[in-house]
Amino acid sequence: MRGRRKVPLVLAMVLCLLGLGPFGARGDAAADSGRPPLLAYYYQWFEPASWQRAKTDYPSLGRYSSDDAAVIRTHIAWAKSAGIDGFVVSWKSGTVNDRRLESLLDQARAQDFKVAVIYQGLDFRRRPLAPARVARDFRLLRDRYTRDPAFFRLGGTPLVLFSGTWEYSTADIAGITGPVRDRMLVLGTEKNPAGVRRLARVTDGDAYYWSSVNPDTNDRHAPKLREMAQTVRAAHAPGQRYWMAPVAPGFDARLVGGTREVPRLGGRTLAREYTAALASKPDVLGLISWNEFSENSHVEPSVDHGTQALDTLRALRGMPAASTNPTAPDAAHRSAHSTASARWPNVLRMAAVAALVACAVLVPVSRARRSARERETRT
Repeated sequence: MRGRRKVPLVLAMVLCLLGLGPFGARGDAAADSGRPPLLAYYYQWFEPASWQRAKTDYPSLGRYSSDDAAVIRTHIAWAKSAGIDGFVVSWKSGTVNDRRLESLLDQARAQDFKVAVIYQGLDFRRRPLAPARVARDFRLLRDRYTRDPAFFRLGGTPLVLFSGTWEYSTADIAGITGPVRDRMLVLGTEKNPAGVRRLARVTDGDAYYWSSVNPDTNDRHAPKLREMAQTVRAAHAPGQRYWMAPVAPGFDARLVGGTREVPRLGGRTLAREYTAALASKPDVLGLISWNEFSENSHVEPSVDHGTQALDTLRALRGMPAASTNPTAPDAAHRSAHSTASARWPNVLRMAAVAALVACAVLVPVSRARRSARERETRT
């Protein structure tokens, strides 16, 4: 009996390897029309010297610059392979930021990938920027960038997030968003229902950035997301009820002033947060993050965590197993067109399936025979 009770677990593992588990048919992510788009928060502030501050982990690609087009191409290829539909790039106007946003849009356009923007409304010390400056930047977004075919759209309208809205008065936000909302969606980033209600008339919804929650210890995690979603839909007018739910693989910002750590638990934290976010019925999912290495919420392949987060996302998003080597820029992009390299993951998966099936059949039989011999010896 003990052997037979383990068979369902083994069979469940077999189904997951075949891609026939609870996340849909293997490799047919596009057919899952009810799946909300997944956007990963993307940071473009990196220089080689940036990696010397407050980092405990580093990218598999090395200590790169955000100007490196080969790195951007590889980031996009890896993200697409894991079921990520686009990046939400952190931006405010400036020579370097503008250049890097334009480069990201160029690379996204070439790879049929999408880019949204989260406006950096707070400075390095977490103080709000001057409302007049923010208003100019929003007009620049509207006039220069949101026309790009690579810009991500919800309901046909370009999506922009406004980070730090809780530090601005309602009147200031109205002055910033009013002139541009006829041509782009602006989501607030409020942290509670009261904040959502406060901005309901001057924004088009809310994108909650919650990277530090531990779903194993916070029993309010899933209910809070549902409450936020319900508030967005109740407080906003029709056509302005967009809810972006947060998902994170883990968190540790103790080197930049944080006080807590959320362990990754081999992908379990990411899976639990993904499930909770889906339960809130979001219009879009916000993955925190692609490359926030200072807060250790990154899913980009890294020295410490390898491809664990992307492998977990592939299962959650119903994507095929990885067939690329995350070690050098453009490796993922080149191998995407290699039939030979694409065969190997399937061969390995089938070998694993055969081994698991053998265990499912032979182990209970072996135990039954051993038990029979023991009974004969006792008698």
